[in-house]
Amino acid sequence: MGPPDRKQRFEEIYTAHYPDILAYVRRRTNSHDDAADTLAETFTTAWRRVEDIPDGASARLWLYGVARRVLANGRRAESRRSELVERLGAQLALWAEAAGPAGADDLDAVREAFRRLKPDDREMLALVSWEGLSSEEIATVLGCSRGAARLRLHRARKRLAGELHVAGLDLARYGSRAIALTKGRT
Repeated sequence: MGPPDRKQRFEEIYTAHYPDILAYVRRRTNSHDDAADTLAETFTTAWRRVEDIPDGASARLWLYGVARRVLANGRRAESRRSELVERLGAQLALWAEAAGPAGADDLDAVREAFRRLKPDDREMLALVSWEGLSSEEIATVLGCSRGAARLRLHRARKRLAGELHVAGLDLARYGSRAIALTKGRT
């Protein structure tokens, strides 16, 4: 009898090692959802690389290594998210301080204006403002030409400015940087 096919080999590895890998990730995550996500990504990698998985007991060790890397990637991603939240919080605090007592109300209005935008517009604005990407980099991320990215960004900024105007926000009180952001100057 020849070697088992890809699906059969994966099923054998999965059945044999699922309990051990589940226990491993549960002990290293804070929630069942995080454990399930890590487990799913670990076995997705195993499926993609089933030919690379060693035979016998070494398969379990290989899976531990994959799970360990998935967990490390998750920690790095969480760290980046936390840093972004801190940076945004600091920027919003500066803007609110510059606006005085009305700053908190304006901040809520800005959030609501941003939420009213279409998801594509929000993504464009987030890529340039939060991630600090250039038009050329955004074009690469979106898989379009630089000109198309610039046009989409211009339109997203224009729609945000319209939403802010409808909300009655006076961007001048936040300084020239706030006005420049809606006009495409940074």
